[in-house]
Amino acid sequence: MRAKDIAGFQEAIRATHGAESLWVDSVPVKEVFRGETAWQGEVEVFALEGHPKAKRCYAWRYLDVKEWRYTTVLEIPPVDSPETAVKVAIAAKARSK
Repeated sequence: MRAKDIAGFQEAIRATHGAESLWVDSVPVKEVFRGETAWQGEVEVFALEGHPKAKRCYAWRYLDVKEWRYTTVLEIPPVDSPETAVKVAIAAKARSK
């Protein structure tokens, strides 16, 4: 992953969760719901520094018109993987509608 891209994710993590982070890996995730693809993309895995409850954060982004929007999810139960981070984020978005 490019340094510029990593910096964008780190800024989003810092702004949302108040922690510094270190990029660890990119994980491809495909979430299927009722036989349809609900979301597919790369989830970035970050190690957190100094967060009181989580050691990892999962993050991804999407282009909204002409601006990148970031989703960041802490590794706090029930979230224990990139896949569960996506599931939790989808469920939270559905509840907020």
